[in-house]
Amino acid sequence: MSDDAQPILRLALPSPLRRLFDYRAPAGIAAARLQPGMRLRVPFGRREVIGVLVEKVAHSEVPADKLKAALELLDPRPPIPPALFRLCLWTAQYYQHSLGDTLSWALPVLLRQGEPAEARQERFWHLAEDARLDDPRLTRAPRQREALKALAQHPHGVPHALLSKLELNKDSLDLLREKGLVRIEVRRHAQTPPPTHWLAQPELPLNAEQRTALEAVRAGFGRFGAFLLAGVTGSGKTEVYLQLIRETLEAGKQALVLIPEINLGPQTLERFSRRFNARIALLHSAVNDRERLDAWLAARDGEADIVIGTRSALFTPLQRPGLIIVDEEHDASYKQQEGLRYHARDLALVRAQQEGMPIVLGSATPSLESLHNAHAGRYALLRLNHRAGGAQAPRFLRLDVKSRPLDSGISPPLQQAIAQTLAAGQQVLVFLNRRGFAPTLLCHDCGWVSGCSRCDARMTLHQRSNELRCHHCGHVERRPASCPQCGHVDLRPVGAGTERAEERLAILFPDHPVLRVDRDSTSRKDAMANLFATIQRGEPCILVGTQMLAKGHHFPRVTLVAILDADGGLFSADFRASERMAQLIVQVAGRAGRAEEPGRVIIQSHLADHPLLVQLTEQGYFAFAEQALAERRAAGLPPFAHLALLRAEAHKPGQAEGFLDDACGLAEQLLAEQRLYGVELLGPVPAPMERRAGRYRAQLLLQANARAPLHRVLGQLLPSLENLPGGRAVRWSLDVDPIDLF
Repeated sequence: MSDDAQPILRLALPSPLRRLFDYRAPAGIAAARLQPGMRLRVPFGRREVIGVLVEKVAHSEVPADKLKAALELLDPRPPIPPALFRLCLWTAQYYQHSLGDTLSWALPVLLRQGEPAEARQERFWHLAEDARLDDPRLTRAPRQREALKALAQHPHGVPHALLSKLELNKDSLDLLREKGLVRIEVRRHAQTPPPTHWLAQPELPLNAEQRTALEAVRAGFGRFGAFLLAGVTGSGKTEVYLQLIRETLEAGKQALVLIPEINLGPQTLERFSRRFNARIALLHSAVNDRERLDAWLAARDGEADIVIGTRSALFTPLQRPGLIIVDEEHDASYKQQEGLRYHARDLALVRAQQEGMPIVLGSATPSLESLHNAHAGRYALLRLNHRAGGAQAPRFLRLDVKSRPLDSGISPPLQQAIAQTLAAGQQVLVFLNRRGFAPTLLCHDCGWVSGCSRCDARMTLHQRSNELRCHHCGHVERRPASCPQCGHVDLRPVGAGTERAEERLAILFPDHPVLRVDRDSTSRKDAMANLFATIQRGEPCILVGTQMLAKGHHFPRVTLVAILDADGGLFSADFRASERMAQLIVQVAGRAGRAEEPGRVIIQSHLADHPLLVQLTEQGYFAFAEQALAERRAAGLPPFAHLALLRAEAHKPGQAEGFLDDACGLAEQLLAEQRLYGVELLGPVPAPMERRAGRYRAQLLLQANARAPLHRVLGQLLPSLENLPGGRAVRWSLDVDPIDLF
């Protein structure tokens, strides 16, 4: 075949540009060998990058003399299975993102760097067949002679990873190999066969509601179906998951379980490992690159039966897909907030539909979007209204703290309730969703407050490290000894964070341990596991923490939950704030009274008679959700509308808004030309926090009553934005279906 007849390779490269790049096939590679999903190393500007083949075409707009050849084909077969490749294509199109960047998000880091897409192979050092321990070449090489003797004692070979333990010097072995006295054998890890019995421990009996939910999902095995498992906290949703997974395994299929937080990974893994004799892969950002690739390949090749992971685990290929479970489906952690701004729950639904398997979305506080889909008949709604094992729902008490003295945010009645609980031998959970010692530092003489030099935000005081930290950009300063403005030394912490609450509770209750659970206290390896081990011993203690404590944890001895400040979400500019606040209160409250002892929840508020708090505590989350949905419908807000947020930021004031003014003009022109109705442009306006990390930010909101016209205008708008002259001075991004407008 002549060069002219060779097809053109169209590749997706790891670039923010929303286009594909054309190359010729590598020298000596037949066109028939090249299949979509294969990786190739290609020249790109002054560097080399790894691209993914999307398609082969007959012609290119690039002149033939300027068309570069790919340098190397990296795969004998596509490492990305067709199903995952289709998901990536859909994702890039829906989220209006570069396909090359989307594929980079979907692939493990080592595959992006060109590592072989094969299961790990281990090197074994062996004695050569004709090697002699008295070889004359070793007369003056005592180290090599000793290494050869040591190797001779291991007729089956020595794994490379054990060389140091056996005190075998690699340099000596390399010299012996050059002399032909030792050889290396590469062995692929033997595939672990599936067990004959899946259960390692007996299953728990199901109540009538759990049994109904299990039967409903089981009836949908083998085809797509979406199920919203809405169960109150402690209702036994996890047991339903476990029994569904057992049914999946017995059918010879694999299960993918998504969890919202890394910290839930070890706890979930332990629970699943105790229940199943299964091969389980754990995938999240704390797993190192090699372990992540091994787990990804094991799932792809069918050697992992259950895959557990955070949002990025959604892109794990499955050889025999059977079931997807999204636990705590309402959680905002499933939304990626930078780069490819996908929502793992929504993509999981797309994947389940594409691959023809059921998906279960579980939560005690379902998102309004999921409830709306259930009401519309898109999801089957499965309710668990009672706690498992006869445990009672906790009692709520709204504690009005107006005019009451607050000691580091803790009122006298709450102190009394904590003392009574500890005296009864039980545990207390104190919830405060603010890290640090105090939200700000104030000069009592001139009124100076500790603002961040790079953001429109206050610096939080962290007393343990004697620092002021910005929780928005990460800027850190030493705590000043005197006021930078007036020079006086009367600097006072204002407000309370978890550090301050921990310190005060330790003084008020010196006979009981106070355990703080937030991002600062759990940053060290195994810190979270050690804290939970202490809690699970069941001895009286006080847990102080942020929303990390609200997510799926089981604390059987906690009978009192105290929420120190419930007012934050009542008057926010974000239309989702009340939904998030309601979910957080119910989730935190759900940690109380999960065993035999009844639980209490005390909510401190300056607005104890606020209708939202009254409805939530007296009628429950679903009554709140129904009213919130009615309000969203009347206001034309999601889930009854569709949003896309165009954000821009620049070093100088006005640049970002100028760029978005041009973008708004282009969008208005497109809407008029295409006669697209029902798409509204709001803005551009400065972002609620205009300056962040030294950059000035603005945003333009596109709101539509249907998805199709919104995506049509976005698809035509974005290529034009890439060519705007003002775009070079700004950094801009598009967020389809944003979950916050900040």
